[in-house]
Amino acid sequence: MTDACGCGSDEKRNENGEVEEHEPEQLWEIKELRFAAMGGLFLLAGFVAGLADMSSAVVTALNATALAFGAWTFVPNTLRRLAKAKIGVGTLMTIAAVGAVILGEVAEAATLAFLYSISEGLEEYAVARTRRGLRALLSLVPPEATVLRHGSQVTVAPADLALGDVLLVRPGERVATDGVVRSGRTTFDVSALTGESVPVEAGVGDAVYAGSINGSGILEIDVTTTAEDNSLARIVNIVEAEQSRKGDAQRLADRIAKPLVPGIMVLAAFIAIAGSVFGDPATWIERALVVLVAASPCALAISVPVTVVAAIGSASRNGVLVKGGAALEGLGRIRAIALDKTGTLTRNEPTVVEVATASGHTREHVLDVAAALESRSEHPLARAILAAVPEHSNAEDVEAVIGAGLTGIVDGCQARLGRPGWIPAGGLADPVTRMQEAGATAVLIERAGVVIGAIAVRDELRPEAAEVVAQLRADGYRVAMLTGDNERTANALAADAGISDVHAELRPEDKSAIIRKLREQWPTAMVGDGVNDAPALATADVGIAMGAMGSDVAVETADVALMGEDLRNLPQSLAHARRARAIMLQNVGLSLGLITILIPLAGFGILGLAAVVLVHELAEIVVIGNGVRAGRVSAPTGPSAPTPAREAPSYADVSP
Repeated sequence: MTDACGCGSDEKRNENGEVEEHEPEQLWEIKELRFAAMGGLFLLAGFVAGLADMSSAVVTALNATALAFGAWTFVPNTLRRLAKAKIGVGTLMTIAAVGAVILGEVAEAATLAFLYSISEGLEEYAVARTRRGLRALLSLVPPEATVLRHGSQVTVAPADLALGDVLLVRPGERVATDGVVRSGRTTFDVSALTGESVPVEAGVGDAVYAGSINGSGILEIDVTTTAEDNSLARIVNIVEAEQSRKGDAQRLADRIAKPLVPGIMVLAAFIAIAGSVFGDPATWIERALVVLVAASPCALAISVPVTVVAAIGSASRNGVLVKGGAALEGLGRIRAIALDKTGTLTRNEPTVVEVATASGHTREHVLDVAAALESRSEHPLARAILAAVPEHSNAEDVEAVIGAGLTGIVDGCQARLGRPGWIPAGGLADPVTRMQEAGATAVLIERAGVVIGAIAVRDELRPEAAEVVAQLRADGYRVAMLTGDNERTANALAADAGISDVHAELRPEDKSAIIRKLREQWPTAMVGDGVNDAPALATADVGIAMGAMGSDVAVETADVALMGEDLRNLPQSLAHARRARAIMLQNVGLSLGLITILIPLAGFGILGLAAVVLVHELAEIVVIGNGVRAGRVSAPTGPSAPTPAREAPSYADVSP
């Protein structure tokens, strides 16, 4: 996540003043590091020239050039920020460099600028990915919509839709804006809005939402919201607002520098003025300038980015992408975690978990008839049933009954597969009820007019889900589950995972609102993988995406992406971030302690400029060495062994 308040660089803009899309991904692409390299070369040249007893003018020129290269990476931005009354580490570094130049120590000023430009470059490198979530969200709106006006079909842009218009939505098309079904019946793929893999049924009077994909029916839909205020627009607005809020968050070093800078400036002014009144003005003004150099947070400026880069680098090698220092710091402060269900706690791969059979029929026979019918279907439940039956009979004359199921002929007999209600459950009523109460979708199979069995399909928990939740709770985190699924499914899976705080039947803005409430009590992370999770990911203090299988919008909106499929990377990443943040605080404490000691020693003339510079250089070596420790982390363990399924799992009806 880009630190908008960072002292180094603002947003990159082109010649027209527009924000550029590209962010550097290689070290050589980082402007600060290129300038730091040039400054380092001139600084080295100046050092060599001094050893060779070359003229002082040459040495000064080389050091001044080094200073110019290093200062260019932060001084202009610092001045712009000061004009807006914003103070950061760059302000104190600029003051320290100016003080060193006034004292005639151009080489020291160049060294300060060189170190700080490196620190800014390292921070920029750590943040070298941009989020493209809003573009991905907006791509869910179709480029045009068909409207029925004055008895004819008219193609218009979604932005031109008005309340009261009637949309005509054909099979496979996306709905352009929110509305209510006027005529027709179908199933909708609402995974973009709810994250659920099982389509939902919709008929006359049912609400539908922008971005939903129509199944097999032809619908007429009364438009109830304009394009500017529909479901997707609200998601975009939430993500945009929350990303802006995060962009205003300050880095740790800047939060410290904000009160430190004015305090140091007031102290230096007091030393210069008071000393001039009671002593030699030249001596005390020089001491005031040495105090400014002594107060320069060189160790602070370099130690935090080094820690960030070391921690982020080691995390990425273990399949965890952390987008910058602010994200790492935030991850280390998290105390509450909200988990999406589908694709996060579960695999987002519905599977057959139970088969109930009527008297005289076998499990294999029931699955064979079901697979024969489903072999002609693209429904997610069909994939689950076919996966359970590699070889099956053939079906003829298969027809889909919208919102109900399938009919066809299997082995010469009429057969049906569909939802309870369309097919009477008969003697399987109790098993079907049990399946649904346990959170599964139940389908009945009928052959020759007789119900022969029921199949339960459910998106099962990841094998390691319960272990991860238990570990999070043991580590002191509050754990909640957020899902767009219905309460029966949500509660059944949450119970298996060991989660008691369950929020079900949520739309994207609902998830965002719950995250906002959690943030009022604890620093909160949201873990999700779908477009529907984008507002919650953006609203949370830290958004964490299941990156390997997550949607682009989730990965780009999030601050952290778990690139593997093992959920146990989550508690490990949290522990890694806590350790890295502890190291940051150690370095900050050491840096501030050093400044606290050096300032009075410099103010009373006990230490001169040379001694102050030497102490700073030694401190930088110490904090850099400590920061590198953040890169030490054990490799993640492999996936845990799958846990056996419950004896009677089930599948609930999916709500929109």
